Order: sequence, then C-alpha cells, then structure tokens
Amino acid sequence: MKRWPRLHDLYLARVVFGGVLLAWGVLLGLDVVLAFVGEMGELGRGGYTINHAIAATGLTIPSRAYVLFPTAAVIGMLLGLGQLAATSELTILRAVGISRPRLAASVLSALALVTLLMVVNGETLAPWGDDRAQAIKAVRHSDMAVSRYSGLWAREGDMFLNAHGGEEKQRGNERWLELRGVRLFQFGEDGRLLSIASVDMAEHRDGQWLLHGVERTVFGPKSVQRSRVAQERWDSKLDQSVLASSITRPGNMSSSELRASIDYRRRNHLDSADFENVYWSRWFYPFNVLALCLAAMPFAFGSLRSGGYGKRVFVGIVFALGFWMLQMIASKLAGIYRFDFRIAYALPPLAMLALSWSLFRRRSR
Repeated sequence: MKRWPRLHDLYLARVVFGGVLLAWGVLLGLDVVLAFVGEMGELGRGGYTINHAIAATGLTIPSRAYVLFPTAAVIGMLLGLGQLAATSELTILRAVGISRPRLAASVLSALALVTLLMVVNGETLAPWGDDRAQAIKAVRHSDMAVSRYSGLWAREGDMFLNAHGGEEKQRGNERWLELRGVRLFQFGEDGRLLSIASVDMAEHRDGQWLLHGVERTVFGPKSVQRSRVAQERWDSKLDQSVLASSITRPGNMSSSELRASIDYRRRNHLDSADFENVYWSRWFYPFNVLALCLAAMPFAFGSLRSGGYGKRVFVGIVFALGFWMLQMIASKLAGIYRFDFRIAYALPPLAMLALSWSLFRRRSR
C-alpha cells in the first residue's frame, strides 16, 4: 500500500521551501547583479553592446543557481526551522510523538526534490547556457566568433577554423595552446570556397601559429590542386586565450562529455585531473547538499530557538563556507598528490554526517 505524505510532512516542506527560495533569491540576485556590473566594463570592446551583456549574464543564471543552491539550502532550511522553533511549533510536533530523526527525514525529503531538479539543471541548462554566454562574449574580439558545436569553431575574417579537441600545455615557464584535428576553411568575398586545409596539429607559441601535417586542397575556377607539407606557419590573429577558454572549460560539459574526455585523455596519456574533478563533483553534488543540511539541522532544534534571523543566517553561512573550503582543499590535494577524486569528495560529507550524528545525540540527552 502506498504511503502518502502526512500533514506535518507537507507543512514542513512548505516552510522549508519558503526559506530556501528566500535565501536562494537573495544570493542569486546579488550574484547576477555583480556579474552584470562586471560585464558593463566590457561595453564597446569589439562589437560588445549592452544587449550582449544582458544576454551573456542571463544565460549564466542556471549555472549560478546550481552553484549557489547548497548555500541557499542550508541557510533557507535554518530560516524555516528556526521560525518554527521560535514559535514552539517544533516543540508541539515533538510533543505529539514525532521524533527528531522523523522531522529531519521530512525536511530532507523536501530538499531532495529541489536537489534533483538542480542535478538535472547541472546536466542540461547550465552547460548549455555557459556555452552560449561564452560565444556571446567572443564578440568582444573583433571579426572573430567562437562556439563549441561538433568541436571548436572559430572565425577570423574569411577563414573558419574547426578543431576536434585541444588543451593548454605548459613546460617550465612556457605555456602554449595545442589544437588537434584542425580544419581550415577559406572563403572568398563572393562566398565561394577557396581552400580546405586538414591539419594534424596546430600550436600557438610565441605569438604565432605553427601547423603540423598540413594537407591543403585549393579550388580554382576550373581546377583542384592538392598539396601536403610537414610544417608551416599560419599568419593569424586568433586570440589564444579565447580559444583556450572554449576548449578547456570542463565545467561547461555534461557528465557524458566529461566521461568521454577523461577516457580520451587516459588513452593518450594526457592529464585528465581537471575533468575528473568536475566529473566527480557532479556525482557527489546531491549527497553533499543533503549532508550539509543534515549537519546544520540540530541547531534548529536547540540554540537557534532564542536567536533571530541574523543568527540563523550566520550559522548557515559558516557551515556552507566551512564545508566548501574543506571540499576545495580535499579536491586540490587530490589533484596535487594524484589520489582518487572520489575519496576527496566523499570525506567532507562523511565528516558532516559524523558531526550531525554527534550533535543529534547531544541534543537528545
């Protein structure tokens, strides 16, 4: 027989949702305003207008909501439960026989629904929006457009570049961009295709492009010519930093794309640490949110009853910042010392769960 939510489950869900939406709205609104103010400084650069700034900022809202939700969840939960504690409603619920673990389960069930929506958002809207925003920001660089469909696409004047993949490399103090599986399409002023060049690898070093393994097909009015050279220089002003930001942003990829990128890099003995970091952060995201909220929940049953909203917000911010700092340190150590990122992302929530268990036991005495 299916068990429907009881009245107190729905009531707790409504109160918690209200607190979470309030905290989420404030944090997200402030973040979006600050981001838009930052974009205003780029107006007039290339063809970048205020409409571009509005669109680029708006398209990043899903990813910003995804990043800010854990903090909003713990603050909103404390606001909602603190309000119930201040009006003795939590005490009444306890008096009718509802235990603290049962109340915690009701709250976590409500938060789990929103967390699930954020997981879906992190796999769909957020990467798509960040990609589109990055393409819009490329307008700042005159006569060039960048997007990531079927690999990397870029344009400079009458030349179009397509690369299947690439990465930034570093040796000592030298840092350069390397693109693989490159194709160059050159068009005339009348729109006619003049040539196609297939390039095994393109490197941007010392301010200039070096092409390796170039096979070029030139289309004349009545003829087609093919040639192949081992290496040649390409006189182009394509911005390396813009191209690098378009191909080395694992945060803009879905989990399936991240998994494919990790497998590719492992097969070719390339560094995949940045991609593994983002990949496992996605998998542990819902567990982290619920563990963080569960660890902060005992405060709503005790010391926050006599405190105001300021105290609840402060405790929520301290918990959220402490948790994310601990997780950031663990993930950085995993990247430096090359141990499994799953361990790095599992330790902070486990520590939070241990803290929650300890606090619940202390409140129950």
